[in-house]
Amino acid sequence: MNFLEFEKPVEELIQQLEALNQVKEKSKVDISASVKELEDKIKVTRKQIADKLTPWQRVQLSRHPDRPYTLDYIQHITDGNFFELHGDRGVNDDKAMVGGIGKVEGKSIMFVGQQKGSTTKMRQYRNFGMPNPEGYRKALRLFRLAEKFNMPIVCLIDTPGAYPGLEAEERGQAEAIARNIFEMMRLRVPVICIIIGEGASGGALGIGIGDKVLMLENTWYSVISPESCSSILWRSWDFKEKAAEALKLTADDMLANKLIDGIIKEPLGGAHVDPKAAFQYVKDEILKQLEKLSKTETTKLLEKRVNKFCAMGVFEENA
Repeated sequence: MNFLEFEKPVEELIQQLEALNQVKEKSKVDISASVKELEDKIKVTRKQIADKLTPWQRVQLSRHPDRPYTLDYIQHITDGNFFELHGDRGVNDDKAMVGGIGKVEGKSIMFVGQQKGSTTKMRQYRNFGMPNPEGYRKALRLFRLAEKFNMPIVCLIDTPGAYPGLEAEERGQAEAIARNIFEMMRLRVPVICIIIGEGASGGALGIGIGDKVLMLENTWYSVISPESCSSILWRSWDFKEKAAEALKLTADDMLANKLIDGIIKEPLGGAHVDPKAAFQYVKDEILKQLEKLSKTETTKLLEKRVNKFCAMGVFEENA
């Protein structure tokens, strides 16, 4: 397991626990009491760290190398019966955006989300979770397919942003994201969006319009990353912690500002500490929200969705 700088106290205790377990295996001495004491101390230390997490530390947790990604969630939530669909029927199949149909408790659901990759080779293959325009167009194709067959949609968001390359702009990156936002407002099926890691800028918004927008505890959602904000305002990344504080990008901040609808708890220490528990929390929340949304008449569902996002800001039109 990898450990972040502020997780060092836990790392030291886990190393001690591993050493004790090795002694336990090699000798007949009963040290179960010492093992239990150390396990309890690890829980207490994790709780103390969790209670004092800064916005920047939550950003770091959202990027933890051991944190589960979109396909991990999908495969466990659907119990392995996920059928992935490929391509935008125009350019190619964007590996940074994945999607397909899976059954959860007998209910067919269309899953769509960004996939980062867990190894260096896979991160390059997935373009570090930064979709091109064809990724958003693939997502829109799947949204329309779900609408056609009356399937609810679940979007799992985890991206540092849409791909900013010249070729992406040439193929209409901004138009693809704007088109998705427009079309998602009009989808006649329930849509649930969950930020499971990073929720950066238009890259997240391109699949982030839903009846319920939720965040895992240790994730962030913002128009810009703390590093980019720092580099713009202070011409340096050195003020990223200050930027993270000012951006109000944590789940608690977003809920307080009424920009999301709820927070999904994570296992103590983060989703990477106990992925199976994290998968179950997300699955339970999806089922709970779908049960509520399925009882809402379609016209009312669309009206609520539009009103919710319109209430988030104010604009004026000049003649």
